[in-house]
Amino acid sequence: MSAQGLILFAHGSRDARWSEPLFAVRDLCAARATAAAPLTIEVAFLEFQEPTLEMAAQRLIEAHCEQIVVIPMFLGQGGHVRNDLPRLIAALQHTAAGQRLRLAPSIGESAAVLEALCDYCIAELQPGTDHAVR
Repeated sequence: MSAQGLILFAHGSRDARWSEPLFAVRDLCAARATAAAPLTIEVAFLEFQEPTLEMAAQRLIEAHCEQIVVIPMFLGQGGHVRNDLPRLIAALQHTAAGQRLRLAPSIGESAAVLEALCDYCIAELQPGTDHAVR
């Protein structure tokens, strides 16, 4: 079985706490990986934080990942996903020669993600749920 790489790609923020949920998703994915299906996961950012997409891809190349999938962690298809990300992926195609590089749809295009968001929203209506911002 060949090693696989996964990059969770997000916008980035000047506030490093903003990225904590991304690292939580990374850790959840890592917990599901098995010895039979090795998986190396990186979180990468468009701006304000590191690593960049190029840096994360280089780490996966150095880890001998034969397949690298980039998951845009964006709910919508704004300019970054439509314009910036395809240019970055095209540049990576040259860097990742020998590896299969695939750009997945944004998470907001996944019916399963939208269902999970809906479930969360509906659950927040239940009595006893209090996550008010303090």
